[in-house]
Amino acid sequence: MKRTFSVFCAAALASTMAWASSAPIFTRQLANGLTVIVKPDRRAPTAVHMLLVRVGSMDEVDGTSGVAHVLEHMMFKGSDTLKAGEFSRRVAALGGRENAFTGRDMTGYFQQIPSERLSDVMALEADRFAHNRWPDEEFKKEIEVVKEERRLRTEDNPHSRLYEQLNAISFIASPYRRPVVGWMSDLDAMTPDDARAFYRRWYTPQNAALVVAGDVEPEAVMALAQRTYGAIETKAVPTRKPQTEPPQAGPRRLDFKAPADQAYLTLAFKVPQWGGGAGTSEADRRDALALTVLAAVLDGYSGARLDRALVRGADRVADSAGASVGLMGRGPQQFYLDGVPAPGKTTAQLEAALREQVAKISRDGVGEAELARVKTQWVAREVYKLDSVMAQAREIGGYWIQGLPLDTGEQVLAALRTVTAAEVQAVAGKYFGDDQLTVATLIPQPRKAGETPRKPPPGMRH
Repeated sequence: MKRTFSVFCAAALASTMAWASSAPIFTRQLANGLTVIVKPDRRAPTAVHMLLVRVGSMDEVDGTSGVAHVLEHMMFKGSDTLKAGEFSRRVAALGGRENAFTGRDMTGYFQQIPSERLSDVMALEADRFAHNRWPDEEFKKEIEVVKEERRLRTEDNPHSRLYEQLNAISFIASPYRRPVVGWMSDLDAMTPDDARAFYRRWYTPQNAALVVAGDVEPEAVMALAQRTYGAIETKAVPTRKPQTEPPQAGPRRLDFKAPADQAYLTLAFKVPQWGGGAGTSEADRRDALALTVLAAVLDGYSGARLDRALVRGADRVADSAGASVGLMGRGPQQFYLDGVPAPGKTTAQLEAALREQVAKISRDGVGEAELARVKTQWVAREVYKLDSVMAQAREIGGYWIQGLPLDTGEQVLAALRTVTAAEVQAVAGKYFGDDQLTVATLIPQPRKAGETPRKPPPGMRH
């Protein structure tokens, strides 16, 4: 059935947007440096408690890649008062769910619980943040879990391995070149003290933010935070030295061979971003927004340009084709074009077809009706996701991680509505030359007899 943006949907969007823009955000910094952020949402008797630490894989050094993620696992292995696994058991007993995540820019720990149990999880999280303790034997067992996670999610997945190697050659100085999960050789060599040193270096209130969203009273949350997190001793955050990616001055190409059923191609172009610190110009911000709209024009809805031109029709060149772009991050961002060639077509033909669709927009521009449609649908997706208190907490916390105002989401939505067709046409002609390009091609190899790809077990943590 053809998807349409109905009058009902438009009205619902308007209502949700009005609620999102009017809902206040409360913030306070405790004496020890911890930032506390509260976003009330009283539509359901639930709350999300999320502790974010401004440290991720980009803060690692060569030889210990993956240590941020390993430490995230070890945070579940005990404290001065809790044994391994007891944290999770207590959250479950409260009627809640919990987990954690590690990315390039940050590490996060979260629980979603009935709002009346907020004080319980706050005390639990503050305890493990301040007093993470575990014996060497727990590390030796958990590092094997992390290695298996790497095998299942990366080494057994040719697309994941392709992107891992793409990043390794696309970035030279930026720490984004290292995989979040770590190189296997670094995991093999990692010691318990590597994880403990990373914890001591980066896990300090001055490098963390507590985000609470849901059916809560802001002042009550602040008082709870002061009573629990406020008692944690602080220390200075280590000075972060700049790791600026040098300008790329020519194309880079990677041919990657792996057992797979189909070839695959991805093109990565370095582009500006909305965030990026004080050095980001207003022109870069405008270009970042225009690139976001460009990605939506190419692949933002069913039947978008890449789908119509490359995937459909008798002479189609692709089984699938897509476009995406990073809008903000602590490190440099890229615009991706990717796809799987159709039977009888080559990756070279697919590459030419993908680039031609961008070149066509550079030559001919984008019609006002198409522009309005993709902007409305993009805004709708961004707003509708805020129906989730978990999404609200993660989004607001992400802005804090980037050093951006907490109302950045509203700023981006407002600015995106002003992006013009001329701006989209301009960025299509500005950022897609060979000098900014890295191309990675998966060359499928035969599988061994009886070999089938493994899949991660359902519910695998972290």
